[in-house]
Amino acid sequence: MSSATSPVRALLESYVAGRVKAERVVEAVADAYYSRDAGGGMRDALRPVIEIIERAHPGVVALVGTSDGPGFSVRLAERPFPKSLEVALRNAVVVALGTHHASPIPHPGFWARAVRAVRRFFTASP
Repeated sequence: MSSATSPVRALLESYVAGRVKAERVVEAVADAYYSRDAGGGMRDALRPVIEIIERAHPGVVALVGTSDGPGFSVRLAERPFPKSLEVALRNAVVVALGTHHASPIPHPGFWARAVRAVRRFFTASP
């Protein structure tokens, strides 16, 4: 996701951390995904989350004509998100963020390996 989506990204990170409810994620992601200003990269990043939202609530958004110009406005259907799909939603959010719950194993650099080899040489038992 680009820096333009930082409010959405921050909300998704808060959801994964357990500080935000699923309904708030549905609202923010649907608004960002269906927004007139949404770029192709943002739509691609949010697609896994939208797929879960649409599975839970087909027609989660209603497109309504606007008086301020051509096009439509997005109006969200206010429904509680089903508890049975919250795990799938959380997994989709993790995919959208491009993160994994497991922390990566750090690979030591050259100097760290060299120092470790020297220490092993001097502490080796006979």
